[in-house]
Amino acid sequence: MPEPIVVIVTFLPKEGARAELVTALQQSIPEVHTEEGCELYALHSVPDGSLFLIEKWTSAVELDAHAAGDIVRRLDGSIESLLAVPAVVTRIAPLPAGSTGQGQL
Repeated sequence: MPEPIVVIVTFLPKEGARAELVTALQQSIPEVHTEEGCELYALHSVPDGSLFLIEKWTSAVELDAHAAGDIVRRLDGSIESLLAVPAVVTRIAPLPAGSTGQGQL
């Protein structure tokens, strides 16, 4: 059985573009939620103005399909001019500890 995979995407908006970036990201979320294998796709704000998108996918195969798909292609095109630097995508692996429900995503 495939292992779930968690991704954190970091976005650093250009000066004055944060609100527009948030809107563009929020508009893509309902469509991503319908993709096969999407368990979590949630946008978070950071006090320094950057944004984190936390994703959990049923498998790397489904994550890779999402990353290569039309939704991401459209989103990337709509936010490229809003970013100070390219988005950073980090795949992370759990190191479970404590209770099953609280010790990992």
